[in-house]
Amino acid sequence: MTGSTVTRFAPSPTGYLHIGHVHSALFAARAARAEGDRFLLRIEDIDAGRCRPEFIAAIHDDLAWLGLTWPRPVRLQSRHMDDYAAALDRLRERGLLYPCFCTRSDIHAEIKRAGGAPHGIEGAVYPGICRALTEAERRARVAAGEPYALRIDMARAVEVAGELRFHDRGRGTIRADPLRHGDIVLARKDVPTSYHVAVTVDDHLQGVTLVTRGEDLLEATDIHRLLQALLGLDVPDYHHHRLLTDAAGRRFAKRDRARTIRSLREQGLGPGEVRALAGFGE
Repeated sequence: MTGSTVTRFAPSPTGYLHIGHVHSALFAARAARAEGDRFLLRIEDIDAGRCRPEFIAAIHDDLAWLGLTWPRPVRLQSRHMDDYAAALDRLRERGLLYPCFCTRSDIHAEIKRAGGAPHGIEGAVYPGICRALTEAERRARVAAGEPYALRIDMARAVEVAGELRFHDRGRGTIRADPLRHGDIVLARKDVPTSYHVAVTVDDHLQGVTLVTRGEDLLEATDIHRLLQALLGLDVPDYHHHRLLTDAAGRRFAKRDRARTIRSLREQGLGPGEVRALAGFGE
């Protein structure tokens, strides 16, 4: 891509940032350090049941302590549900979504009956139970107040979108294969959008030109590239970086309090020392 680079660090405020987050934030900031480039902070707080205001405040405080700066105001996903609803409406109007009334036990039982299922980004691929319902059956069950999730009809969506590719700066050109993930959920009653919809819409609206994130999200890019094609959104470059792990090879997680930025600060470490722990010593 030509022109200025716009990157973003987009944590979920479900706990304190840990050393792995430091690596991700500094990786994105380093990629946007030329004149005219921008590093954005975005708060991915669509899950109201798990996100907390105190963690949002801590994210701002910890990143500023590390020496990072970003434009204000910061985009909070919880304040932009209308944007995601509009994207879902466009997919629905094209006949690419359907309501799924299955419980987890329904899905598990069908997979067991079928002798197993391939795995995608959500675990075992959904066996398509509700895909076969007629439109009349769907409307009747929705009207009756049955809880449901919105799934994408992946086979139909892939047929509409055609062959898709994306560019990863560490891996080169990659052919997207969203079909392997099955009919994933794009919205639920308690969370009216998904990570996939929200992040794809946000990256477009915020003009992000380079998405940097952990390699654990590489497979999710299949879905994001599909949504970009279906919704007519800009396609950024990607760079999926390595994940920091502990001495046993385990990924750092928010439950590992000893490796949170907050804990390291309390232990007396300075910003430079924490940056060095995250692989960005200068």
